[in-house]
Amino acid sequence: MITVKKPNEIAKMRAAGRLTGEALAYAEERIRPGVTTAQINAAVHEYITSHGAVPSFLGYHGYPASACVSVNDVVVHGIPGGYVLKEGDIVSVDVGVIKDGWQGDAARTFAVGKISPDAQKLIDVTRESFFEGIKQARAGRRLGDVSAAIQQHAERFGFGVVREMVGHGIGRQMHEDPSVPNFGTAGTGVLLKAGYTLAVEPMINAGTFKIKFDADGWTTRTADGSLSAHYENTICICDGEPEILTLI
Repeated sequence: MITVKKPNEIAKMRAAGRLTGEALAYAEERIRPGVTTAQINAAVHEYITSHGAVPSFLGYHGYPASACVSVNDVVVHGIPGGYVLKEGDIVSVDVGVIKDGWQGDAARTFAVGKISPDAQKLIDVTRESFFEGIKQARAGRRLGDVSAAIQQHAERFGFGVVREMVGHGIGRQMHEDPSVPNFGTAGTGVLLKAGYTLAVEPMINAGTFKIKFDADGWTTRTADGSLSAHYENTICICDGEPEILTLI
């Protein structure tokens, strides 16, 4: 069941979303060669908890950290640890926040020092794919319109659009209906209504769209070892342009 959020509920999601975006910005300031992924996670945890909120990923289905920190060929759900970032890496940071019972969810891929032009292009196109998608994210359109726009933009550059991992509805729970694929057919799928809140999150690979899972059950990698980028925001569907709740 997809829930329509009331104005007072959207206001609470707006507050949670802003804190999510701020936590990502706090993490970005700390990303540089020599920093471990565990240190990035610690910074995110500190920021969220010091602002009276709860990291929604910590303990979620057993996930052991407050942020997902995914380096290079890791698509999503990288577990922070002792890996030391080095010049030329790209690192995706995914953050969730619970504030006053409502959720925010967002992700960005960042450059570590100077990166290759190809890596930068992947990051840029992944971000662009999100914004191409949400041009279609308004009341009266179909969810497939959003998905198709994301897919078409990414594939125009020869990139692979991950199929097995998708975006989702969001509200009091991190994952609510509907699923929000990053691929699909325009004119199909759920009819969007004002007050729907969605986490739209293109996960784009430099090579194949296929993925594989590490033995830890969380870490998700590109099947061919190519780089992957991730860009996500929580949005609210409106009659006109959607409101991006996690963009600061």
